[in-house]
Amino acid sequence: MRRFEFVAPTSTARDIERLAREYGLTEQEVVEQLVELGMQELDDASRENIRSGGDPRP
Repeated sequence: MRRFEFVAPTSTARDIERLAREYGLTEQEVVEQLVELGMQELDDASRENIRSGGDPRP
């Protein structure tokens, strides 16, 4: 597994901490889920672009 470092702005860090508390998760779990959701959005956008005859890159 590769490791990445993300330095979050203070407001983003607060949002991550809030989500972790709200859902009983670790901050790491919240970040992992947010990245996964973002990757899914990219995949969905690429598929939509291809369907519409455009560039597959979002």
